[in-house]
Amino acid sequence: MVADPLLSEPGPGAAAPGPRDELLARAEGAVIRSVVDPAAALATGRGLLALAERLGAGQPRSSFASHRPAPEPAAHEDPPDDPELRAAAPEMAAVSLRAMALAARELGDLRMAEHCLRRAIALPGVPAHRVAQARLSLVTVRTERGHPLQALRIAALAYAHLPRLDRAKLETQRAVALAHLGRCQEAVAACDRAVAELSRADDSLDNQRFLAGGLLNRGLVHAYRAEWPEAVRDITACRELSTRHRLDHLARLATANLPFVAVRQGDIAAAFAHYRASEDTLFGFTERLATMRTDFAGALLAAHLPGEARVMLSLALPELEAAGAGAALAEARLKLAQVELLTGDARRAAELAGRARDELSGQDRHVWAPVATDTLLRARLALEPPTPELVDELLACADELDRGPASATCGAGTRLLAAETALKLGATETAAAQLTRLTAAPGRSVPPVIHQHALALEAALDGDPATAFGAVLDGLAGIGHQVRRVDDPAIRAHTARAGERLAAFGLRLALGDGRPEQVFAWAERWRAVTATGRPQTVRLAAVRTALGGRALVEFLIDDGELVALLAGPGRPVLRRLGPVQQIGEAVVRVRYALRRVHLADGGLGVEAAQDLDALAAAAGELEELLFAPLAAGIGESPLVIVPAGPLHTVPWAALPYLRGRPVSVAASARAWYAARVGPRRTGKGEVAVCAGPGLRHAEREAETVARHHAGATRVPATVAEVLAALDRAEVVHLAAHGTFHARSPLLSSLTLEDRPLMAYDLLRVAGPPRLVVLSACDSGMAHVPAEGAALGLAGAFLAQGTSCVVAGMVPVPDEETAALMDAFHRRLAGRETPERALAAAAAETGARGFVCFGAGDRPLGRQITG
Repeated sequence: MVADPLLSEPGPGAAAPGPRDELLARAEGAVIRSVVDPAAALATGRGLLALAERLGAGQPRSSFASHRPAPEPAAHEDPPDDPELRAAAPEMAAVSLRAMALAARELGDLRMAEHCLRRAIALPGVPAHRVAQARLSLVTVRTERGHPLQALRIAALAYAHLPRLDRAKLETQRAVALAHLGRCQEAVAACDRAVAELSRADDSLDNQRFLAGGLLNRGLVHAYRAEWPEAVRDITACRELSTRHRLDHLARLATANLPFVAVRQGDIAAAFAHYRASEDTLFGFTERLATMRTDFAGALLAAHLPGEARVMLSLALPELEAAGAGAALAEARLKLAQVELLTGDARRAAELAGRARDELSGQDRHVWAPVATDTLLRARLALEPPTPELVDELLACADELDRGPASATCGAGTRLLAAETALKLGATETAAAQLTRLTAAPGRSVPPVIHQHALALEAALDGDPATAFGAVLDGLAGIGHQVRRVDDPAIRAHTARAGERLAAFGLRLALGDGRPEQVFAWAERWRAVTATGRPQTVRLAAVRTALGGRALVEFLIDDGELVALLAGPGRPVLRRLGPVQQIGEAVVRVRYALRRVHLADGGLGVEAAQDLDALAAAAGELEELLFAPLAAGIGESPLVIVPAGPLHTVPWAALPYLRGRPVSVAASARAWYAARVGPRRTGKGEVAVCAGPGLRHAEREAETVARHHAGATRVPATVAEVLAALDRAEVVHLAAHGTFHARSPLLSSLTLEDRPLMAYDLLRVAGPPRLVVLSACDSGMAHVPAEGAALGLAGAFLAQGTSCVVAGMVPVPDEETAALMDAFHRRLAGRETPERALAAAAAETGARGFVCFGAGDRPLGRQITG
């Protein structure tokens, strides 16, 4: 027989091993090889198992339903008639089955792993320490399949029959089960004991792999407890030890956990770099890769990136289900429920959270079930009218969360939600009692923003608006401090969402006061927090001066109702416009009708006429809802519009009321004002034009645009060239396909020759152009996790300092886009402002799909015109 290369050769003078010892050594070598080369270990284990069965290894003491065919024998000749060999057959079969189980686990087949281990345990005639070793391995498999409490019982059965070192190895496996049960302190202690014992052991490969595993498990528990230095120390030590001993798979697992740690520490760029590396290293190990993606998704969710978390979970869930990884599957389902709730699909969130809660309870992980219950109750609150019974359920859930481990969701947020719901029902005594618990609790158990919100609600109940306003201001300042620590605009916006309900309460207080100036200040303060982290506002009087003859319409949302603040030539006024849901449905009808018209692409006939009639009806309905109550105060003035909620997706030029009227759309009045009155960028006045691939009219459009501007530069359609042009030019025109990702808006992109230009790429532009024109479908679309932060391609440019972006809101026919851009640049070269040039070009060509974002009323310099 060929010796296993992992086993050392006997030294000089040593007795040659007999057949029994040699076969057992091969089986033990396959156990060790299972983490180095699981496919080879699986093949070796199957061959040795077949030989052991032919030597007379008995059948299990109980039957097992195998989902695998019986292994093929390694050889067809009869085994030697050796009594010693036949006596060792049960032990060889048990060790071989353990090797097969460990290999199957590495390859992502947890069902087969459990089957093999249970079969090894049940074989008659197997020495007690071999049964205990199989149980040791079964501890982790049973935990991963979703039964950590049973795993601890199995560990208890194994302990008495294991030698000292194997008991240390068992502790590394027990730690996994303890962590899944929320017993994190016990898990760390188990790893401490194991690492201390294994560090004193010899340098054998098996000892080193368990030592590396103990370090990794301890590092992950530290990470879940937000003990970052300890987590990084242990995971790094695991990777170094595994690399040194050529335990490649453990090194891969350590590397795969670095994205989780990086994102939890706020380093998103490093997290995604680690993730890409981990994908490569774990390729082919589907269950391991899926578990890594689930952990990464949880970290992304904690970093307020639900769209990116959804991408990870959509990849992980099918693989976890196929592998039978019940523990990770329940966690992934719960995380997806939280994503769905954050992104607005409460019905799907309730379904997933309920299923996850059942799975967690069925796995004896009762300590984590309240987290699922919390998500389920929040989803129900979004779907159903509030009831006293629902308040009681929220309070019971808050109590359970408060009793949970440190890594679970804090119950303070749920208690605050219960108090707010009680107030809506008029149950002031219940609400007051819960608010007192939140305001009197120590700071460690109640996050600052929740504490300030509770103080504000208490003061309002006591009839003290000044104190209530002060508490809201303090709370927003705290949120702003968190937001300012983050560079990524998407994470800033999602981080700010923690204060969204507090900001809404402050706005409601201001609306109750009834003064437009006060309402404007509160609305703008919140938009500033979400965009920059600084709760600074601009005085309405200063904005009105900068408006000149224009009118500002700033839309707000108050408890499901759309409110408009109009600051025009006359006195500022507030108007309630109606339910947000009704207005949102009208927006959808306008967008749908406009898309239908564009799909017709200039066609004639009854259907085209019907599409135009449908567009006119939908646009008339929307403008009646939005502008009829404001028309008298607007008159013929050009407009600056600050949208809210569903209005971020309106193709404003499609409304007859705005046809031919200069309109600029801004994320906030403060942002418009800063761009309008801020210092002008000095530069060479270059106009750069790029034509992307795959568009019939892109090249012709680019040539037409370049002809309107003397000295315009044509830019190759590569990411590097376009980014360089964005850093040096005053005006950049990009004629390319666009893709908008509503759930991950900074993954929105423009198609170029070498790869897509992502919204994330724009964060590298140090000196952005004054004007960017994106003649791409949907390039102006935005996802707005919190008002003031419109995320997408146009929003990324504006956030970097571009004054104005002209971009498409719907798919537009190529010919219509080319005609509009020809007319727009002709007027721009004639020294018209971008908003006036776009309004006139749209009226001339009939194009209705493009919007002017930012400060479109600021004229461009003479040096860039032809």
